[in-house]
Amino acid sequence: MDLYTINYVKSNPLVYQYLRANSSWYQKLNRDPASIKELEKEAKSYYKLTATDKIEKFSHSIEMLSTFMDVLK
Repeated sequence: MDLYTINYVKSNPLVYQYLRANSSWYQKLNRDPASIKELEKEAKSYYKLTATDKIEKFSHSIEMLSTFMDVLK
């Protein structure tokens, strides 16, 4: 890997943790360092940190609160 990729991975704990768990990405990054953004997207998707996941989690919390309020009535 080139120095930029190594520094980027080490400065981003989420990407670093995902890379350690999915070692096939080492080979991909060695061949194409530009795929670092793809790695970051996949890591966010894996750890459910995308915008859609956050909205879904918020929606689920609102639904649970609504159900709780209905039970109290």
